[in-house]
Amino acid sequence: MNKIEIQEEIRRLSNLLRLYQHLYYVEAVPGVSDLEYDSLFDRLLELEQQNPELIEPDSPSLRVGSDLASDLPEVAHSIPVLSLDKAYSAEEVEAWMAKTRKNAGGSLGFSVEEKIDGISIVLYYEGGILTRAVTRGNGFIGNDVSSNVRTIGSVPLKLPEAVDLAVRGEIYLPLEKFEELNKKMDPPYANPRNLAAGTIRRIRSSEAARIPLDIFVYEGFFSDNQPSEHEEIINRLSNLGFRINPRHRFFDDAASLAEYIRKSTEERSSLPYEIDGLVIKVNQISARDELGYTGHHPRWAIAYKFESSQGTTVLNGIDIQVGRTGRITPVGRVVPVLIGGSTVSNVTLHNQEYINMLEIAPGDTVAVSKRGDVIPAVERVIEKGVAEHPVWIIPGSCPSCGSTLIKRGAHHFCPNRACPDQIRGRIFFFIDKKQMDIENFGPETVEYLIERNLITDVEDLYTCNYDELIGEKGFGEKKINLIKEGIKKSLDKPFINVLSSLGIPELGKKAAELLINAGFTSIDLLIKAAEEEDTEKFISIHGIGERTSELIIDELRRPELLSKIEKLKNAGLRFEAEQSELKVTGGIFAGQSWCITGSFENYKPREAALEEIKKRGGASVGQVTGKTTHLLCGKGGGSKKTKAEKLGIEIVSEEDFLKLIQ
Repeated sequence: MNKIEIQEEIRRLSNLLRLYQHLYYVEAVPGVSDLEYDSLFDRLLELEQQNPELIEPDSPSLRVGSDLASDLPEVAHSIPVLSLDKAYSAEEVEAWMAKTRKNAGGSLGFSVEEKIDGISIVLYYEGGILTRAVTRGNGFIGNDVSSNVRTIGSVPLKLPEAVDLAVRGEIYLPLEKFEELNKKMDPPYANPRNLAAGTIRRIRSSEAARIPLDIFVYEGFFSDNQPSEHEEIINRLSNLGFRINPRHRFFDDAASLAEYIRKSTEERSSLPYEIDGLVIKVNQISARDELGYTGHHPRWAIAYKFESSQGTTVLNGIDIQVGRTGRITPVGRVVPVLIGGSTVSNVTLHNQEYINMLEIAPGDTVAVSKRGDVIPAVERVIEKGVAEHPVWIIPGSCPSCGSTLIKRGAHHFCPNRACPDQIRGRIFFFIDKKQMDIENFGPETVEYLIERNLITDVEDLYTCNYDELIGEKGFGEKKINLIKEGIKKSLDKPFINVLSSLGIPELGKKAAELLINAGFTSIDLLIKAAEEEDTEKFISIHGIGERTSELIIDELRRPELLSKIEKLKNAGLRFEAEQSELKVTGGIFAGQSWCITGSFENYKPREAALEEIKKRGGASVGQVTGKTTHLLCGKGGGSKKTKAEKLGIEIVSEEDFLKLIQ
């Protein structure tokens, strides 16, 4: 084939594939079998790879994305992308409609659309070609995410008319797809919106292409021949190939609108996507122009918000914490807000990717929830503040030791193991009740000992001369004896506690249990496997993945850790499992999967109850799922109890549990 023939073949294949993509993603009617589609697509890719100069700007191959890393530059919007005024009842909406009619000086029609809980996006087309896709940002400046948006099958790359226009829409992830994908996420996402937002801001568009995002568009700004009514705009967008929510409606009277609000509230839980309200707009464009805007919102639109279990507050600032492994965690400081019976003033922000996904910065008004009724987290930005940049950026150096931060995966790390905050974190972790449970040894004591330079790491806990402290403020002879007694008792802790307390990344109690039951009954066996770099020995254990295997090997080959282990051995800690630690093959709970929630009279900490379950052959899980057989429920079960009831899982009280194990 010569170049002209190749170009014609590329056009033929592209036109066919565009048609099939439109039928599948927009019309929801597959026009061809998967096998035939893949065959056409593979042929197009082959021709484009051999002739890159012939790739068209709207090629269907753009749907698969690229592995090339790209930044997300800030760009200015050319249309107003403002917030909306809000109403919380049908009566408030009716009052707004009456006021708006009065201000417009005539009769008006209104459109109503579902407020999709997704990511607001503006699509810019020039000559009918998608030239850029920009996030809402602060309403004036957003991030260019064009490469990622082009991977969404329902976003037209080329329109049937050579028009210049800007289109507003909402990108979302269908609930069914979210539940399927979220099982593989660590940590899991709180809701479909956050996963969709994280996807849109991926650095590599090939990663975004793997997430089945979708879009509904709801507003169009044409450079020429702007329709006179919103209903015409919607019809024209539909004719141009955009995906319109079929539940979009138009009303002239308040009674019909009130009925629509009532019906939408009832049907909300059965929709295949999440909505958090409705948007009501004036239909006539001339009336919109006359009504105009405030500095915050258009006067011709209002959002009706459903009731929410979240709290609304303002993000005052963001601090960064340095963990025991050096991992940097941004923590948001918010104006205190009451949620679920307790006051929230700090919220987790996880990492830079999470911050980018939320497009959050100090000064923003945010929605905060308590995930699992425990961990406060920002769900979304409700209104941008006046920060210089719409997204906050993690600083380049460690706030504790000043070392330059490095990035591994989604997280930033301080590489300096002698970082004061890392040392504190390692010691706090080691003495914790869930780990070595060293009695009478609180954080204040640790801080004082570090300040006095009496301890510089975990191993010093067993060699420190605590008698030196007698007579100093807060350290009488009685307290010193209690500290020494707690240290002595910790020498009796089983190998599983010692192993999981060493602070090896991803080697917690569960992983330690898996290793011990797979035959790694001593630290020497683990060190030998690490010396041999035998990843297969670890990966073959069900529940130990490749990443965990590599981390275990890397850590157990590190001279500093080996020296620490030797010192702890000399101090008398147990580095070999006893028979009682090995897995029970029988027992009354054999084959059962238990989850635990609430607070207990007889099990403090409540993990002690899980040990009773394991002793009797049962397995423990952190979350209630369809595979969970029992939920041990103390006082205040929270969301786990609710989910267990919904799934029909047996709920066992503390009293009944005590009877069972007797």
